[in-house]
Amino acid sequence: MSTYLTVTSIPTTEQSFICTRYNGINYTEGAADGKGRGRQVISTARTCNLILIVLDSAKPVTHKKIIEAELNSFGIRINQKPPEVKYIKREKGGIGYQEIVPQTKGMSGDVVCSVLKEYKVSCAEIILREDITVDQFIDVIEGNRAYIPVLYVFNKIDALTIEELDILDQMPNYVPISSQHQWNLEELMEEIWHRCNMLRIYTKPRKQNPDYDEPVILHSSRNPTIEEFCNRLHRNLIDEFSHAFVWGRSAKHQPQRCGRDHVLMDEDIVQICKKT
Repeated sequence: MSTYLTVTSIPTTEQSFICTRYNGINYTEGAADGKGRGRQVISTARTCNLILIVLDSAKPVTHKKIIEAELNSFGIRINQKPPEVKYIKREKGGIGYQEIVPQTKGMSGDVVCSVLKEYKVSCAEIILREDITVDQFIDVIEGNRAYIPVLYVFNKIDALTIEELDILDQMPNYVPISSQHQWNLEELMEEIWHRCNMLRIYTKPRKQNPDYDEPVILHSSRNPTIEEFCNRLHRNLIDEFSHAFVWGRSAKHQPQRCGRDHVLMDEDIVQICKKT
């Protein structure tokens, strides 16, 4: 990330803000309805790998609830996973309904038929593989929800007592910091790195030392291969690719000669060899 923020001790007049690729855009309550360029900011948030919600730790956490409600109303489900529900629309055959696990949160065959009727779906196959709520089932039917992890960053912890920090520590998915004194910023960066599931792949030119200053960043959730690594460097590099030498945890021996389908791991070193 190449975004730099200037921190001031003057409190903002807005409710809060979302850290996105839009620099310095604040949004107010009602952002999901279009206030304060809110739709533009939240639309960007739907494409993020991680959302940081920065809050003033010296103030009540009511702003946290407001931001969560705004994100939820825009179809962003924070710190959740997509429900394990199989939903297939069909042209005929009526409604097929199966429960793999018992439903204790209000779901049943009648509820499913009622919801599908509201969406004018008369033929579909529904298989519930986990215990879900009606709202989660509606999210599956809508099919346009974004499931994004959220990290709560509580700033100005220098204004809190030890007892207040102990209370704050009971909250999940949070990191306390003090931007003015630069306290705990390293932990914040580590938490961001961990939650984004990113890998650092170092390049090594032939007969030179690896470049540890500017690694190539890939996402581990996609099991990145050498081909994806080449495409990140240059879109035409894979056409000239012959093989690669890999040092690191993904290599069986150091180095290992690999093809384009070799799956990389964090902090691997890769040397690309072109066709002669």
